Amino acid sequence: MVYIPKNPLILVDGSSYLFRAYHSPPHLTNSRGEATGAIYGVVNMLKSLLRQYQPSHMAVVFDAKGPTFRNDMYSDYKANRPPMPDDLRSQIEPIHQIVRAMGLPLLCISGVEADDVIGTLARQASAAGRHTLISTGDKDMAQLVDSHVTLINTMNNTLLDPESVVTKFGVGPEAIIDYLALMGDKVDNIPGLPGVGEKTAAALLQGLGSISNIYLNLDKIAGLNFRGAKTIAAKLIEHQSQLALSYQLATIKTDVMLETNLEDLAIQPTDQQQLAECYRQCEFKRWLADVLQDTPPDNEHAVVSETATALIETNSVAAMVDRSQYKTVLNKADFEQLLIAIDKAELTAFDTETTSLDYMQAELVGMSFAIAPGQAWYLPVAHDYVGAPEQLQRDDVLAALQPWLQDDDKKKVGQNLKYDISVLARYQIILAGVCFDTMLESYVFNSVSSRHDMDSLALKYLGHNTISFEDIAGKGAKQLTFNQIALEQAAPYAAEDADVTLQLHLKIWPQLAAEAGLLKVLQQIEVPLIPILSKIERHGVLIDSALLGQQSEQLAKRIDELAELAYQQAGKTFNMASPKQLQEILFNQMGLPVLKKTPGGTPSTAEEVLAELALEYEFPKLITEHRGLSKLKSTYTDKLPKVINSTTGRVHTSYHQAITATGRLSSTEPNLQNIPIRSEEGRRIRQAFIAPPGKKILAIDYSQIELRIMAHLSADKALLEAFAKGLDVHKATAAEVFGVTVSEVSSEQRRQAKAVNFGLIYGMSAFGLAKQLGISRGDAQHYVNRYFDRFPGVLRYMEDTRKQAHELGYVETLFGRRLYLPDINARNMGRQKGAERAAINAPMQGSAADIIKMAMIKVDNWLNSQQYGDVKMIMQVHDELVFEVPSTVLTTVQTELVAIMESAASLKVPLLAEAGSGDNWDQAH
Repeated sequence: MVYIPKNPLILVDGSSYLFRAYHSPPHLTNSRGEATGAIYGVVNMLKSLLRQYQPSHMAVVFDAKGPTFRNDMYSDYKANRPPMPDDLRSQIEPIHQIVRAMGLPLLCISGVEADDVIGTLARQASAAGRHTLISTGDKDMAQLVDSHVTLINTMNNTLLDPESVVTKFGVGPEAIIDYLALMGDKVDNIPGLPGVGEKTAAALLQGLGSISNIYLNLDKIAGLNFRGAKTIAAKLIEHQSQLALSYQLATIKTDVMLETNLEDLAIQPTDQQQLAECYRQCEFKRWLADVLQDTPPDNEHAVVSETATALIETNSVAAMVDRSQYKTVLNKADFEQLLIAIDKAELTAFDTETTSLDYMQAELVGMSFAIAPGQAWYLPVAHDYVGAPEQLQRDDVLAALQPWLQDDDKKKVGQNLKYDISVLARYQIILAGVCFDTMLESYVFNSVSSRHDMDSLALKYLGHNTISFEDIAGKGAKQLTFNQIALEQAAPYAAEDADVTLQLHLKIWPQLAAEAGLLKVLQQIEVPLIPILSKIERHGVLIDSALLGQQSEQLAKRIDELAELAYQQAGKTFNMASPKQLQEILFNQMGLPVLKKTPGGTPSTAEEVLAELALEYEFPKLITEHRGLSKLKSTYTDKLPKVINSTTGRVHTSYHQAITATGRLSSTEPNLQNIPIRSEEGRRIRQAFIAPPGKKILAIDYSQIELRIMAHLSADKALLEAFAKGLDVHKATAAEVFGVTVSEVSSEQRRQAKAVNFGLIYGMSAFGLAKQLGISRGDAQHYVNRYFDRFPGVLRYMEDTRKQAHELGYVETLFGRRLYLPDINARNMGRQKGAERAAINAPMQGSAADIIKMAMIKVDNWLNSQQYGDVKMIMQVHDELVFEVPSTVLTTVQTELVAIMESAASLKVPLLAEAGSGDNWDQAH
């Protein structure tokens, strides 16, 4: 084991860090599309070093711009290296700024390389008896290793001392220059000796010592035991001058004239303000929070000092979040004052504190209110820990607050108010006056710029690090519920929630209100949907748990059968879930082609890789089926019965409005939107979603809605005509692409046309289409070309959309929702092409999401106004709405709901909604 003395001098090869971080995931960008992945990687490695070794002295050394003495020595030195990518070059200055702000000495010396500066400092430290730890991934640095100098590779945390150098390279540090000179270096264009690689170089040096000694003993080379030994002597004679040059180029200079001495490398105090500003620019939210947390406050009440004040964007509503005016309401007199204040307020921020995140289980513990920045109250009603002060009774408080809570004229703002609506509904209170929701304001303003939870938004818009729940409740199994938290901690936390929510609204709203399209999306789609989603969630879905239990048993049997078949083919038992064991069997034992590698360089066994291999090979097909059935069993047939609510007897999901980039709703705990419909097993799971006695399940979904939106957006004449005539659009496309009549289209031609239709929507290339259809790339390109010949409007739309995206940085849905594309002008072409594909798809997917949401609002209005009060909307699944409908009115209700959904939006082609009904969801589909 390599021993590192306490408090070593640490010398960091910043240039090595830079390139390694750039080529390693994650490939991050900020919301402006600026690359930040290399910055993140470099800083992360520096933080790790500081945390692990806690040095007092350290230097981060980068290559300076311009040529070095090695270029004067050899004009072709590093001539083969490609120019630095622009999106890496742009990250250098921010990295330098952060390093300096961290208090770390940074060195860039012209005329030499970072290696030479590090070598010089390392030798100075050795001479002074100081141990040095050099952090690098560059093998050249091994020549510097001695009893005082150790290398560390932070990518794998390996250490190299003199012994480890011998183990790794076959020669000691004193022979590394000879080793490098013999091998040469293609990257740096060091010529070396032709035909000599690692093994030959090591064998020569192990046999005869140094290069100079080799030249003194040329006659002994042929007797050395390595392949090609007999030809080496002639090569050495022929290329002696070239080898001498290579030796000079490979030698790290250790006598650079430096103005900096070892004592100048003492780590300085962090410049918190500059560091926080750098993190804000890069949008490193967690690190920014850490810096703000560590910043000393100006006074006992402030939670953000001048550091944070400097970070807040211009036109900020508050430079600080000040808790000094927060009040805890414990008596009737204070409660009366609170009621008067919120009754007079034009707008009140409102929040609940509860015992659980599960809206079906949560008990109300307290409520918080804010009517102006810094003016907030916490009203506790159920803190029940030992020694808790006397509080007002929950029932009395709710009775007094109910008129205000249910008054539509009393405007309220919250953060994720859907949760608060659901909590209050458990106490028979219908929250009204819901005008604003900061989570949705942020999401509509820019869905991809950050997460939309309050803590992230407070950092982004207010430069404020909020009190976290874990700060007051603890972590893990011992975490307290809110009713168990002492009021001294609970009250500031809760009041801050309301205060920060109000300040976020005051900050975001003016920017949002300036954009008419975004304002319309928020006010006419997202906010009206809040109570509707709460109602759907609270009603829940009826599940046949016995049927799911039977399906679990059947799946378990099939899963075991697949495992046995896989073991037989592999010739041994193995862990089906182990990527490492699968790699060994698939690629080493069976010799299947490697289609993709992991970031670590090993063959990938990801789902899409196995699916592609399964088209030709039986073993990966077994693994794919095994994985799919195992996921169905664990996610649905096993889990759904366990999440049935004991009070309602139903399953209650949570719908999220602020997760997906395009506006689609997502469903969690449990996820009811990803139950497969194309597989028999998936359809069987849908059979367990049942109607209660006297009712039927009614499912209505939009037919080919994204293709219809494509027709509308592109205004392509042929596509519009196909939909106007009610043709099977895939058959119509096939007829155009293959040059036949609609009646002559074969099922295979329709399948291929369908792949083209949907492939283009999702930005699929001819290469991707070829893979999907199992045809040659040339044939796929022919289909695409033929498609665009027949539907030129689609091509024009796609080209115009790409152009708009590059110019504006975003695309829009039909209804004004925006999707910003941070990578649309990225210098990395892979990320730019990905953003272009998203630009083409987002207006269609986002418009479809808007339409289904608008349909839900219209449907809910109709359900509230008509006589069929027992009709319930119970699920939203992508382009589909699912209802429970009394059997006696099924026909009438179905007709009405189909008409409402078809009228949700007006397009250049008909919106078609298709309905089905039955005793369960599968029958209704």
